[in-house]
Amino acid sequence: MVFRANVGKVKTADGRFFDTGLPKGFCDLFGFKPNGQIFFIEVKNETGRIRPEQKNFMEVMASKGALAGVARSVEDALKIVNGYH
Repeated sequence: MVFRANVGKVKTADGRFFDTGLPKGFCDLFGFKPNGQIFFIEVKNETGRIRPEQKNFMEVMASKGALAGVARSVEDALKIVNGYH
């Protein structure tokens, strides 16, 4: 099961800002494997850079037992989910 996180602030139709409430650096995709293992994937193109908050978030999640990494392709994402990054 995979979810896309809408992060940051969004301006509503009436001009107010809505904050998703997710922590800084939260990854673009996250989900659970059938065995319950959680994973976090930061999606970047071939030249995209990781912000310090994103790097920190992934390191903290990995230290808690989650799979976490940067994917620049579908293959990269599958490696993260399968624990091969």
